[in-house]
Amino acid sequence: MIATTVLGGELALLGVLAATTGLGPAGWAVGVAHAVVLTVLLARRTVEVGPRPADRVTAIRAVLGGGVTALVADGVAGNLAPVALLVAPASVALALDAVDGRVARRTGTASVFGARFDMETDAWLIAVLSVHVATLSGAWVLAIGAMRYAFVGVTALVPWMRGTVPPTVGAKVVAAAQGVVLVVASSTLLPGAVATGLVAAALAALAWSFGRDVRHLDRARTAAAPHRRWGGSPPAASGSPGPGGTRRR
Repeated sequence: MIATTVLGGELALLGVLAATTGLGPAGWAVGVAHAVVLTVLLARRTVEVGPRPADRVTAIRAVLGGGVTALVADGVAGNLAPVALLVAPASVALALDAVDGRVARRTGTASVFGARFDMETDAWLIAVLSVHVATLSGAWVLAIGAMRYAFVGVTALVPWMRGTVPPTVGAKVVAAAQGVVLVVASSTLLPGAVATGLVAAALAALAWSFGRDVRHLDRARTAAAPHRRWGGSPPAASGSPGPGGTRRR
């Protein structure tokens, strides 16, 4: 079962990190919590839909994201790990982001669950990396990781923002760039001012992308108003799930 494999894989990864970096109590606590929550969620969903090849690739990315989460939590608590040990799993997880969607399409096993799993894995990794980079460049970097979760919170209060947005190349590029920029900033290979400038540009692009999608949803609501007034049905929406939704599966 994929959930059991994920639990075992993440606990094994935490053990490796502990042996190589001396993972502290904060890293262990957060890492184990991530593993348990991920396992429970996957166990509930895969019972309903069954595991698919692409989901296994995404599960590997999620496990690597759990390792990054543990390292970042340990760093926030004052137990800094070597930069390479943080950058390496994050880089592999980002690289595999181009693999799971391709596997889903080639095997004909694309699914709503797979797309959601992919998207949530990306969002979590970006959120965690933004926490790490915030310790280097300032708390404003947290906006990158928080933006999608803030949107999800808003949709709970504003029904018209729960619509779908057609995917665009620009939105996909912006979404992919967030993780790459955060990993580059985490590596500390660039001068501080240059890294900060790149992260600021990534945040500006993300804000533009979310703003563009919100405008699209607002226009869709306005266009649908006459249909509701006269009892008609508005045109069916198609595309990816909400602002920033750039999933390929």
